[in-house]
Amino acid sequence: MQQKLAADMSTTAVQTQGRPAPAPRSVPALTVVSHPQPQRMGERLLLEGLASAGRTAALSRNAPDFCRPGGLLALPLGDPFISRTPVLFEPAPQGGVRLLVPEDGTQVCVAGESVAGGREFTHEELVAGVPLVLAERVVLLLHCAMTGEAPVVDDLGLVGQGEGIQRLRQDILRVADLQVPVLIRGETGTGKELVARAIHDHGPRRSGPFVSVNLGALSKELVAAELFGAQRGAYTGASRDREGFFRAAHGGTLFLDEVGEAPPEVQAALLRVLETGEVYPVGGHTPVPVDVRLVAATDSNLEARIEERLFKAPLLHRLAGFEIVVPALRERREDIGPLFLHFARQELETTGETWRLATTDPRAQPWLPAALAVRLVRYGWPGNVRQLRNVTRQLVIGSRGLPGLRVDSRLEQTLDSESLPVPGRVLAPAAPGSPETADARSGARRKPSEVGEAELLEALRACSWDLKATADHLGIPRPSVYVLIDKSSLIRTARDLSPEEITRCFQECQGDLDKMVQQLEVSRRALQRRVRELGLENP
Repeated sequence: MQQKLAADMSTTAVQTQGRPAPAPRSVPALTVVSHPQPQRMGERLLLEGLASAGRTAALSRNAPDFCRPGGLLALPLGDPFISRTPVLFEPAPQGGVRLLVPEDGTQVCVAGESVAGGREFTHEELVAGVPLVLAERVVLLLHCAMTGEAPVVDDLGLVGQGEGIQRLRQDILRVADLQVPVLIRGETGTGKELVARAIHDHGPRRSGPFVSVNLGALSKELVAAELFGAQRGAYTGASRDREGFFRAAHGGTLFLDEVGEAPPEVQAALLRVLETGEVYPVGGHTPVPVDVRLVAATDSNLEARIEERLFKAPLLHRLAGFEIVVPALRERREDIGPLFLHFARQELETTGETWRLATTDPRAQPWLPAALAVRLVRYGWPGNVRQLRNVTRQLVIGSRGLPGLRVDSRLEQTLDSESLPVPGRVLAPAAPGSPETADARSGARRKPSEVGEAELLEALRACSWDLKATADHLGIPRPSVYVLIDKSSLIRTARDLSPEEITRCFQECQGDLDKMVQQLEVSRRALQRRVRELGLENP
């Protein structure tokens, strides 16, 4: 595969011949979520022609090129199991996108359903993100991205290149060198402390201390002493002078998380510190000057707490010298792949298996299976980045020594519990009487956990090991069939077969793939891939 250099489509366009650069605008984009070469997670293709000129975009194995935002090296998807016959993307009304899949082209699945003919996605669905599975191996997220983005800044400790995280980077750099207090808003688990530390590390106080305090974790009886210090004998148990967090952060930054949980008397003291730059230790009568930059964070609606008389409005106004909003993970689904890769690398370093992320074999089985990648993208992530980090750790440690990541039933149920709705409008419905039509007509679906191993094996045999037909027969999503097979002790997969076993069966069946499927009892499509890999196909 020839490597090419591509212009960076993510950076702000420079001025040409004295003319201002075009304003950023939202365009459809494709971002790699999973690939047989894991290091390619996060590479992106902007479909600018769809938005600006109404042109059709073609996607195949060999073209066009994907590039990491801010990078120069661009490559096509390059997976040999993706067809050279391209799938097409064309503009749809009101900013949507129409996906067209030719009969002889690559199999494309959306929400576990194979796309036959075409599918149309609205602009709202693009904003939420639509995962597309190509050839059961490569997962792309169809979403909206901004052209003319600011240059990528890699030293802030933030992972991702979506619009929300880029805006967050810009806000950090705008305020880092100033002395104004900052209020960081965001849901639990979004990384508010990471933002606070980035502000500290890129400001003039970087050589001073960074002190992090979770107000929600402090005892209400001792929170004032913890923050402002206390003199010996000020309260029962105060056997010595206490410095307090404000004085510990002198010359640096004090990060107050869950500031909405501060008791009323502490709120009044915080307001006084912000106005005077002095603290009064508990039991003391002499103010102590402190030189501290205050960065506060909350996942509470402080305006609602003000109405309920639980928070002081003047304190909010003083804390919010500049406000930064950290986006929820569900609002930046294009960053889930890079975040997963980042956390997986950390965990693999502890298990000594970082080689799993370094493969360059385009025929390798994806370490992150497509069905699992789709689950990760479609899940609602109420715990945000913190929850994704914990799920990644669970997957990596739970799959030690295995060829690919496997998900246990408990985690599978969690990831299935809160997912995006099935996106898209079918443009070419299946023929009358087909399994797809019958299933859509009945609307009968089952939980994968209701399907036993014996029933699964019987359905696979009845459907000649066609996994799509098996899923329709059982009334469960197609990705769930893969998960059930992986968990089963009765069923093998094509990757479990040795080259010797496949070669021997190929010779016995004289290359008849259907006979091989019946004898080996594995998926036809997966077995065909193994046969190709071994170079056994008849000329």
